[in-house]
Amino acid sequence: MAAAETETAAALQAEVSALRMRVQELERENQNLAKAASSCTCRFKDDSVRSVAVASSCLYGSNPEARHNGKFHQSSPLEKDLSAPFYHSIISTENEIQRNRNVEGNGLPDDSNKRTKRRGRQDGILSHCSKRLVALKVMYFGQRFYGFSSEGNTEPTVESEIFKALERAKLMVGSRKESCYSRCGRTDKGVSASGQVISLYLRSDIKDVGGDMQNERSEIDYVKVLNRILPQDIRVLGWCPVPADFHARFTCLSREYKYLFWKGDLDILEMQRAASKFVGEHDFRNFCKMDAANVSNYRRRITEFTISACGKSSNNDELCYMTIKGTAFLWHQVRCMVAVLFLIGQGLESPSVVDSLLDITKTPRKPQYKMAAELPLILRSCLFDKTDFMCSSDASRSLTEHLNDQYHHYMLQAEIFHEALNCLPFPDAIAESNSLETLQKKRNHIPLLSRQTEPSYEERIAKVKTKLTDNLSIAS
Repeated sequence: MAAAETETAAALQAEVSALRMRVQELERENQNLAKAASSCTCRFKDDSVRSVAVASSCLYGSNPEARHNGKFHQSSPLEKDLSAPFYHSIISTENEIQRNRNVEGNGLPDDSNKRTKRRGRQDGILSHCSKRLVALKVMYFGQRFYGFSSEGNTEPTVESEIFKALERAKLMVGSRKESCYSRCGRTDKGVSASGQVISLYLRSDIKDVGGDMQNERSEIDYVKVLNRILPQDIRVLGWCPVPADFHARFTCLSREYKYLFWKGDLDILEMQRAASKFVGEHDFRNFCKMDAANVSNYRRRITEFTISACGKSSNNDELCYMTIKGTAFLWHQVRCMVAVLFLIGQGLESPSVVDSLLDITKTPRKPQYKMAAELPLILRSCLFDKTDFMCSSDASRSLTEHLNDQYHHYMLQAEIFHEALNCLPFPDAIAESNSLETLQKKRNHIPLLSRQTEPSYEERIAKVKTKLTDNLSIAS
């Protein structure tokens, strides 16, 4: 009899030890849920945290020292009696916690900033909240980014940073695919933007998103929230509710680019004569990087192409800019057009070369030439019908202060470089070097229409079809 009681006591003690370990695990879960609860607005927040707290209080009582040391409080009902009802209450609490963990998007923190799939849920992504389709106007300075799109394997990109911020702010509703995400432009590495537009479904504080949307004061301040998280070289300028059929790329009416450059010895009048030839609808296959596998129509409409002075100068040189407006643009189209205009401005080509390159019957293959640099290019604006981007007064003030601070910072840096130039012992040597370089360029220049050419569209598409046929043959 005594042996049986001893065996029972040992079994109970083992069960107590197991439950103690489980409670410690629940405490750790409680810490994670508490972190999520601080920013989560979903209806599962209170229940999830409360379920862990109930289990903890049942085992430890209200003694914080006992809870910290992992020891049972003297008045703990478990220490007095391991009755079946209490044991089942612990199991029930554990099951409740597990159910809450399995609810999609309960906002558990992601310390590694990596999205981890867990039973169809991604950290930082909600799926049971109110949502609405929102357009965001985005500004970014592209010097350190490998382009806008995050579809490549190179980081960082502007798009990847935006999605990190959206997830950290718990604004994502569902996955990126489920959010119906779209972007207006896909700028290259180093290119900046002051008016990029993206659209996607975001979490909303308005329950009836299909109702009257005139009063937006109760909505989440998307601009303020995101700008607190985004890196300094990316900023959201405004947001706008948009209809369900809105698509940032395909509903865009027109896009405007700006290209900055120093005048130097360029002939601006000849460049403007050539630039005016781009206006209208043309086949721009000789002014782009051709993607025959995905693009078959290379006709685009340019509505404006002008060259103006910025009104700023440095070291007797004037800063100028080109304004290029159009309904849509091909890959590298702006930089290719600017590159040809620079050759004309240097006197290396005649404005008539633009006519020849736009005539695909006369010039079916693009001559090989180097594109203009990416850094001075800015996607200035994207025009849509009936979009009124909003920005709260607080967000607008913070945005203005931030950009002023950045401007002053770079002005100081520019002045440091200017001071370094003034300290050079032989400033005239630079002018002499530039003159010699210009003469050398003219001697070595090969006219565009006499250069080696790239494959035509027909040759490229034939190669794509051959490759596809070969792959199908291998697969079969």
